[in-house]
Amino acid sequence: MALDPITLAVIRGGLEQIADEMDATLERMAFSPVISDGFDRASGIYHVRDGEVIMQGPRGLPNFICVMEFTVRSVIERVKDIADGDVYIVNDPYLGGTHLMDVKMVRPFFYKGKLTAFLANSGHWPDIGGRVPGGFSTRATEIYQEGLRLPPVRIMDKGKLNQDVLDIILHNVRVSAERQGDIIAKITALNLGADRLTKLLDRYGEATVFEAVDEMKARSERLMRSHIETIPDGTYEFTDYIDSDGVEWEPLELKLKLTVSGSEVHVDFSESSPPCRGPLNSVFSTTLAGVFITFKHIFPDVPINAGCFVPIKVNIPTTTFLHAQPPRPVAGCAAEVCQRVIDVMLGALSQAIPDHAYAAPMGTVTNLSVGGENPGKGYYVFYSFIGGGYGGNFLTDGLINGNPTIAVARTQALEIFEFRYPVLFNRYTIREGSGGAGKRRGGYGVIFEFQIRDGNASASLLGERGRFAPFGILGGQSAQSAEHVFTLRGEEYRPEHVTKDENVHMEPGDVLSLRTPGGGGFGDPFERPVELVLQDVRRGYYDRATALREYGVRIQPDAWVVDVDSTRMLRRRQRS
Repeated sequence: MALDPITLAVIRGGLEQIADEMDATLERMAFSPVISDGFDRASGIYHVRDGEVIMQGPRGLPNFICVMEFTVRSVIERVKDIADGDVYIVNDPYLGGTHLMDVKMVRPFFYKGKLTAFLANSGHWPDIGGRVPGGFSTRATEIYQEGLRLPPVRIMDKGKLNQDVLDIILHNVRVSAERQGDIIAKITALNLGADRLTKLLDRYGEATVFEAVDEMKARSERLMRSHIETIPDGTYEFTDYIDSDGVEWEPLELKLKLTVSGSEVHVDFSESSPPCRGPLNSVFSTTLAGVFITFKHIFPDVPINAGCFVPIKVNIPTTTFLHAQPPRPVAGCAAEVCQRVIDVMLGALSQAIPDHAYAAPMGTVTNLSVGGENPGKGYYVFYSFIGGGYGGNFLTDGLINGNPTIAVARTQALEIFEFRYPVLFNRYTIREGSGGAGKRRGGYGVIFEFQIRDGNASASLLGERGRFAPFGILGGQSAQSAEHVFTLRGEEYRPEHVTKDENVHMEPGDVLSLRTPGGGGFGDPFERPVELVLQDVRRGYYDRATALREYGVRIQPDAWVVDVDSTRMLRRRQRS
């Protein structure tokens, strides 16, 4: 008998609530601000058969949608004698992960004595050991330099803490007490999820719940196929670049062929650059997550589970830097390469469905790690990522200071930084003029500037879009690229690789100013309504000279009086 729609909806809501409550528990208990306030975490429920995602929390990071499915699968394939009460810790990027700092935990879920599902979560640790505080070594040439690498091992063994494994971890990371707090938070969140899932199965029965799971997967697949069918059949190509790998000043090419045929899409990255020396390689699960996130951005109404991605086929061979093999370094894969995959996918789809298109977003999270000794308080490591502009699109101007496209994570509150670490913020403001001009302009990045108050520190940056700016589409202009500047002992210092550097020594009074990219513009800037140009200038987004140069709108210097430049009128007549 088919499951009735009300029961299906209630069970779906119940599963989503379990995942969301696991997220809430993790963020409230975590010691690391990047988890508790930045929300760099995710939780989910996974199928006992093959690790397929059943449900992820609505506030969890989108790039973990696919990744943790591979993580759970690695546990299924590698762990023998799975027992009730076990919890496995794993961060190996090549076993279904991202970079080493994203540490996953997987708990097998037993119901009435039978292995029935898996619960998993992930959270970013501000440090995982390695050659630089924070793990973002821009000059690493092998993964062993990036930090502690864990295959699936028992952190909880039949309900008992495995002290030996815990000791190994805590002896290999900086600020071990903070890491121990994060471990406890993750285990507690999984335990809560197990309790809630048991109650859901008690209420509806195992057979009914998993009948609902199968139906949710089938419905997501049908809905995604129906959306893909609205894309005209054909092959669409697009190319974009990674600035450099951090070691060699050579760009990395992401070359995409996207073929649409009926209700299926084939994504081919086989002609992209080969594996690189530096940490801008990406593992397969992270690259695949970027592909999936793009379709979720384009078709947001499709519920997240394994079914929505069945119609999407990929070719990402190991001959490219997008399917790296050990021991290639991969610190930049999650936050930088994955975002560029999304950018390239959006570029190709803008050709296929221009009436539903998006210009490039900022395409970087500007990974910042600072470690040092706070006199009288001890050693610290903090990690932050920073927002930027989204691209103009078929509906609106781009978002200002948006979250990374791979995440719903956010920059942590500056008050938390200043309370916990010896830093003082000078500026956190909109980066005026950083968005690309367009009929719908790109959003703006930010200026994020702080100084060291006390003690010596070591700063590392792993970012992007310092060389290849976020692109505009359909006549829109590119955004401004990233620009990062240190002021060290009164002298300006700019990294050789623009957005990438490591172990930059900072002393009290030294300043780091990070300027993040805006988003690309959508459509011809000369088609932007004059009243919106005037509004932008009055808000201080750009000046009168930019209004004239980019939009053909002249605003009188002593009054808010507008006239249209002849160039704009000529362009409009030509287009008409």
